[in-house]
Formats: sequence, structure tokens, C-alpha cells
Amino acid sequence: MTSEKPHWRPNADIEIAKQRAQILARARNYFAKTNSLEVDTPALSTNATSDPHIESIEAVLQLRKKQNFYLHTSPEFCMKRLLCAGYLDIHQICKVFRDGESGRYHQPEFTMLEWYRISFDLQRIIQDTKALISTLLDDHKLLDSASHYSYQDVFRLHTGLDPLDANLSELQECAGADASLRSALEDNRDDWLDLLLDQKVIPSFEADRLTIISHYPISQAALARACPKDSNVADRFEVFLGTHELANGFVELTEAATQRKRFQAEQIMRKKQAKATRPVDMNLIAALESGMPQCAGVAVGIDRILMIACGVDSIEDVQSFAFN
Repeated sequence: MTSEKPHWRPNADIEIAKQRAQILARARNYFAKTNSLEVDTPALSTNATSDPHIESIEAVLQLRKKQNFYLHTSPEFCMKRLLCAGYLDIHQICKVFRDGESGRYHQPEFTMLEWYRISFDLQRIIQDTKALISTLLDDHKLLDSASHYSYQDVFRLHTGLDPLDANLSELQECAGADASLRSALEDNRDDWLDLLLDQKVIPSFEADRLTIISHYPISQAALARACPKDSNVADRFEVFLGTHELANGFVELTEAATQRKRFQAEQIMRKKQAKATRPVDMNLIAALESGMPQCAGVAVGIDRILMIACGVDSIEDVQSFAFN
């Protein structure tokens, strides 16, 4: 009869810790070879995300009791300020924090690798991301066997609907929505598109192959530029290995006025969904007004990479002390 593991013991064993160290070393070696500078930015901020799908974690500082602080959900805004200040290619490996995220693939605290490349267009940053992921997993077959679809094409292929033109009723019917689901998602088209992507599209991806989806609807890419050839879609992409989402990237929006409007639209959406509205990063807007170079950026979840490398199916198994 086996006894239950004592609560004080780590979730991940030493072999998984060694795998994590190897993956981080491969990441740093990859960026060193491609002339990227490793940077460090604060985890604590007076600003929070306005993304309706992400929740910031609030922090209390006794030093400033009348001011709210938040743990960053991504190092993105500070890294973009570095780019505006004249930094060239940069990368960062850090802990990030998100409220309301706990499950097989999610923890409130996890490790993110984020990087930016000056003057990269969509195809170059996708190629860079594929090369990095194949390096991290030490599997270079992934680089050449990847499948690439536009969001519109892969959605049509697996649902029979055009995600840019389908009306709400068509999306709901395709999802087989019952009354409770209709009540939960209401009339938000992007939420219905996300549901169908999860239900109908992603489960079809081949388990041993990278799948790239690019050119998401512009409404799903608040920080990406509009595609130069079609303003209805954005220069945003995601990379999956099987059904595991590993990377999310953009050719970045550099226009301050457009970014300000998108932040405002997100705050309106948060109010509509009865979610807290918190201060957005006006330092980012000021930095964009000063001028940001054309660039592309990507975020990769290191814990999910480690899950694949170690053959485990829960993020808790690769974190030394998971939140529970």
C-alpha cells in the first residue's frame, strides 16, 4: 500500500528540474547565436491588463497603501518601451501571473519566454518561432514538417463556416449551443469563434506536428497590426504541437492612436462583461508616440514545452511547487 506524497514535497522531481534547466539553456544559447539581448523588466506595476480574457492579480504594498499594484501578466509592455528607447532584438525569461487560471494547462504563476525581432515580417517571425520550438524540444524534424493555415481557411475546413462572415446564429448552431451556453457567451462573436476553434478545429491537429494558424480576425489581436493586404485580419499567429498551444505572436502595432482606441474598446468590453476595469499602461502609449520600430514579438509558455518534453499531461507535474 502506497502512502500519499507529503504536502511539503515538490511536484516535479529532480529529472524534470534537469529538463527545465536544459530547455532554458537551449533558449539562451539560441538567442545568443541570433544576437538577442536578454533583458529584465519589473513584475510589479501600477497598471493592469485590459484584455477581457485575462485577469491581473492585485498586490498590496504597505509602503503605498492608497495605490493599487498588479503583477504583470506578460513583460510585453515594458519590453516594448525598451524597443522605443532604442534597444534592438531582445528576449526575457520570467514568471508571469494571471488570476482565474488553474487546471491541466494553466496555473496562476508560470514561466514565459518572450522575445522581439526588429524588422521581422510575419513569415520571418513564424520561421524564427518554429526554429526556437524545435530547438527547445531538441526535435528538428518539427521545423520541416509544420503545417500552416490561415485562420479563415482552417475554420472553413473544419466547420464549413467563414469566421469573418458567419452570423451569430450560424456560429451558435454549429456549436450545438444549449440555453446555458447561449446565456454564458451571449452575443460576443469572438467568444463563439473561440469555442468553435477549441471544439472543432484544434482537436484535428496532428499530434506529432507543429500547426501554425495565422491572420486571426482583427478583433482578436489588440496588440497586432492589421495585415497590409487585408485590414479585416491581423498579423497574429499561434503555434500548436498537437492540441498544445505553445506560442502566440504578432507583427506589432506601432501606432499610438490606434493602440489607445483598442485599449478603450477593451475597457468597454470589460464593463459590459461586469469585469473590473483597471489602469492601462499610458507609459506604453507615450513610448509608442515617441516611435517604435517595425518589429515582431512572440510569447512561449516554457511549462507547456516542458510538459511535452517530459511526457506529462498536467502543468502541475513540471512546476516545483504548483498552486493548489
